[in-house]
Amino acid sequence: MTIRRARGHAEASVSLRDRLVEAGLETKFADLLVEMPHKLVHVEPRRPFREPGVARDEVMFVRSGILSKFKSDGSGRRQIVALRFPGDGILPREGTADYGIQAIIRSEVMVGKAEDFDPLVEANPELARFFWKLIQRHNSIGYEWLVNTGRRDSTARVAHLLCETAERMGIDVREDGMVNPFTQQQIADITGQTSVNVNRVFADLERQGLIKRRGREIFFNDWSEMRRVASFQPGYLQ
Repeated sequence: MTIRRARGHAEASVSLRDRLVEAGLETKFADLLVEMPHKLVHVEPRRPFREPGVARDEVMFVRSGILSKFKSDGSGRRQIVALRFPGDGILPREGTADYGIQAIIRSEVMVGKAEDFDPLVEANPELARFFWKLIQRHNSIGYEWLVNTGRRDSTARVAHLLCETAERMGIDVREDGMVNPFTQQQIADITGQTSVNVNRVFADLERQGLIKRRGREIFFNDWSEMRRVASFQPGYLQ
């Protein structure tokens, strides 16, 4: 279910149907989803798209851009706990959700109602299996993030996020650069650091010759060493 992409932030020319097929869903079932009653919403990154504590009787699919799930501690400090790339979904749940949703970059999101989505899944076991695999994949990513923030040092945390992002965006790291979709504060909110620390880590990665930055574009000069520093093994993304 790895989704291969070109290197840009968002590719509006690629349909959600193609994203879902690329993620492993049969064409006829992808058609069922995109023909479901829905609206397309453009989500800006400057404010939350969905606040915590709000009912989530809806399904979302990312068509372009990147969405994040976030939680805040008692003092209001934010932790980004998950990312959703094009082709990924956020499924309905009973009651309210204890996480908020915000775009990392400008994103286009398909939003449908649970009352239209649930009958499709119940009537088509293939859809249920697809979403079960999607849930398992997101769980595996969540476990990896827990290890990343809990056990790795600051350099490894950032390196791991960059490696994972390149893999999820389908970057050919030996040929192309990756447009960094994150601000330094967003990276800090994902890796459990301060933005000042993140800035130091980027400078250190450049001094080590692991990356080169050109504006927002990152080039991986030594992918094997970058993976070693990050302890990055991409099997959990499958």
